[in-house]
Amino acid sequence: MKYIKNNFFVEKVNLQKLTKKFDTPLYCYSYNKLKKNINNFKLNFSKLNPLICFAIKSNSNLNIIKEIKKLGLGADVVSKGELVQAIKAGINPKKIVFSGVGKTYSELNYAVDKKILLINSESKSEVMEIEKIAKSKKKIVDIGIRLNPNTDAKTLNKISTGKKGDKFGVNQKTFIELVNYLKKSKYINLKCLSVHIGSQIFENKPYEKMLKVIDRILSKIKFRFNYIDLGGGMGISYENDKKIFNYTNYQKSIIKFLGKYNSKIIFEPGRSIIGNTGILISKIIYIKENQSKNFIILDAGMNDLMRPALYGATHRIIPVNKTKKYSNKTYEFVGPICESTDKFLSIKKFQKLKEKDLIIVCDVGAYGSSLSSNYNLRPKPAEILIKGSRIIIAKKRQKLKDFI
Repeated sequence: MKYIKNNFFVEKVNLQKLTKKFDTPLYCYSYNKLKKNINNFKLNFSKLNPLICFAIKSNSNLNIIKEIKKLGLGADVVSKGELVQAIKAGINPKKIVFSGVGKTYSELNYAVDKKILLINSESKSEVMEIEKIAKSKKKIVDIGIRLNPNTDAKTLNKISTGKKGDKFGVNQKTFIELVNYLKKSKYINLKCLSVHIGSQIFENKPYEKMLKVIDRILSKIKFRFNYIDLGGGMGISYENDKKIFNYTNYQKSIIKFLGKYNSKIIFEPGRSIIGNTGILISKIIYIKENQSKNFIILDAGMNDLMRPALYGATHRIIPVNKTKKYSNKTYEFVGPICESTDKFLSIKKFQKLKEKDLIIVCDVGAYGSSLSSNYNLRPKPAEILIKGSRIIIAKKRQKLKDFI
């Protein structure tokens, strides 16, 4: 993704021309960037030979998942819908793990029938429910137990999942009790210890602390797990700071940990695979001026991209066509939704803009389209996947008749 003679291109496609055909708002993904991210992830952990299960919640587009499957990844799912989508995309059930704190009887029943690799259980009650289902079907079901390691991921509170106050997983006492109980179960085969401490993590220390907690528990219970599922959470840079997670150090820590335990590693990356592959193209509807700033009112709103309103997340905004004329005023980029939180970013010294100009919201591949909604009864945008000069409609633009 780059400018060529002041015009923004995704691979070999000019976005100005693309929007004339597909209109805005428009999600657009780069296949080559997706492939590069997956290959880099594999390379960074090549000494571990892990099972990599893409977190479907980060991007649930069927055609994107199909491409991810072709590149060798499995799936991490958190609902029956995501499990159905993963199987529909052709992912082998034996490369699918099912996470989530509130799996219903219907969801668990479906997962058991599909013979997926693991159901990562997050409570004693869920383990009992799985055992009941397995007994009724006279099957042995492979599961993991998700441990809450009480580890601060040093990230936003709203995307922290591994502290004792978070709803995810079980504490150490319950974990040990469940392991001892399941040693005697006729219908459940305990195969995995699972953890996930949060998202958008850049420091290695939280992961190292997490591994020490796991090590301490394993040394107590003396139980061999076939798999250690370490979740995901590796961060990407959303601003110009170019922050990069140190995969080399993390791999070293895991190799050291595995010196004592012969288990296969599972990862559940989402954002680090898909986040920087996607952009959201939007058109300026109106420019509304006041004394201190100009409101740039876009045709994309918080229903199309929820992260800024939900988390206070920052996404860079750049023009589709560059000029050398700049404004001294502050531009506040906002959407058309009837909410004060429907705003994306305030920028000083942006290039001068006019109505009908096109802008790009960057790095929206993760939790962009998957968090979108029909709030204010607005249709969801089209999604385009670009492979070189090929333009693939990954998802058609929704029409009002589709949901009214």
